[in-house]
Amino acid sequence: MTGRAAQKAESIKLVALDVDGVMTDGTLFYRAMSEPETKPFNIKDGLGIKLLQRSDIDVAIITGRSSEALERRASELRITTVIQGREDKGSALEELLAAQELSASEVAYMGDDLPDLGALRLAGLATCPNDAVEAVRECADWIAPLPGGAGAVRALADFILQSQDRLSDVIRTF
Repeated sequence: MTGRAAQKAESIKLVALDVDGVMTDGTLFYRAMSEPETKPFNIKDGLGIKLLQRSDIDVAIITGRSSEALERRASELRITTVIQGREDKGSALEELLAAQELSASEVAYMGDDLPDLGALRLAGLATCPNDAVEAVRECADWIAPLPGGAGAVRALADFILQSQDRLSDVIRTF
């Protein structure tokens, strides 16, 4: 699976990510203020996103929920394409590919649960955290060695950059 996935990763120009269960561990903390929830994001995932961007690989977010916390995190990471409140992630990804004039083979998608299956089936490189549900794991070309919210996105970034023979160049910039 990894050899074929690495071959697919060579042509990736866009990484699209789910949020809950991918960029976070999927836990929601509710409170009684104006923002109904808080979301814990992993700093290593954030650096992985920045490494992709430095390597001219765009990053987008497609999520079924809407959250001000996500908008803030996306802004901090300079992610300009944030699609919120879309349960049909497959059609959202199709629209994104059309808008950016990319083919499906040029996009990697990371999701963790059943609503992600449409986007995973469309993506040239279907990926998931290691704690994704079984149906998603079976659909994935590559499974991160880490769970959602705990470095899975960073592992994906490293995998793509390594597959494109760019990881060591990016590391040298530090």
